[in-house]
Amino acid sequence: MLPTRPLGTTGPAVSALGLGCMGMSALYGEADRAESLATLHAALEAGVTLLDTGDFYGMGHNELLIGEALRTAPAALRERALTSVKFGALRTVEGGFTGYDGRPAAVKNFAAYSLQRLGTDHIDVYRIARVDPDVPIEETVGAIAELVEAGHVRHIGLSEVGADTLRRAAAVAPITDLQIEYSLVSRGIEEKILPVARELGIGVTAYGVLSRGLISGHFTRDRALAPGDFRGMSPRFQGENLHRNLDLVDRLRAVAEAKGVSVAQTAIAWVLAQGDDIVPLVGARTRARLTEALGALDVTLDAADLAAIEEAVPAGAASGERYPAAQMAHLDSEH
Repeated sequence: MLPTRPLGTTGPAVSALGLGCMGMSALYGEADRAESLATLHAALEAGVTLLDTGDFYGMGHNELLIGEALRTAPAALRERALTSVKFGALRTVEGGFTGYDGRPAAVKNFAAYSLQRLGTDHIDVYRIARVDPDVPIEETVGAIAELVEAGHVRHIGLSEVGADTLRRAAAVAPITDLQIEYSLVSRGIEEKILPVARELGIGVTAYGVLSRGLISGHFTRDRALAPGDFRGMSPRFQGENLHRNLDLVDRLRAVAEAKGVSVAQTAIAWVLAQGDDIVPLVGARTRARLTEALGALDVTLDAADLAAIEEAVPAGAASGERYPAAQMAHLDSEH
């Protein structure tokens, strides 16, 4: 079994690393279905209990994939697994994003479809992916609270919200965790959002801990991205931004090699070291990457290690925003 961490003061204990499943269905080019299922099963067998998805990842493909993995896993592993689901993104046939819908009726509609695709009778943590600017967060959270009361959802989460929205939501119903990007190169939550989450007893599930592979140690300067790979539009992967960011990775690599671990393990271990109320989500799409990521749980960073990492990759050192401008505009956490 893996070590566990609590999802806030009101949520369940989960494995100290969760598996972010998006890349198995969308936004990083083609994925190998057989390897995706094998990776999901390997994660469950290793003791990973938190599986994170979104109903819009591959327009339901990811939920169906997780549902198949759970259905074909040993009963004991299936029963330990917890599902974290994001909803609300509106898509086009061509794959574009057109906004978010947080109306109460829509919340319950999204949940009904997710339960069907996952093949489960409840969702463990349910959250809107981005705040709907036309619907007060109190109404969206209130609708999830009604799903909790009905037994269809166990816990309420949030995603990419700012400190004020976090307070407003927590005044309506208990919030288990905030899912938000947090890594060595994305530290915006540290000033206001993380302190408020801790004040309110809300845990953090950190995604993007390797910045979409940028600081994994595996991304090269001459790598050609596949058609449909989100990183082709990501500012941090463009031109001089990419070269400057990979310079940071080279500095981090020196720290990792001195410690005898991989760059990815160092980056994940840094997030783990920021507090027991933070659960990193690793987006491993293969068993090899999963094994590497799980190795971060065996890495202990002392004060000297943390100082060396901070010197190699200081706060605010990344070049480029974490999303294109149109997507940044949807982030309540950035306003």
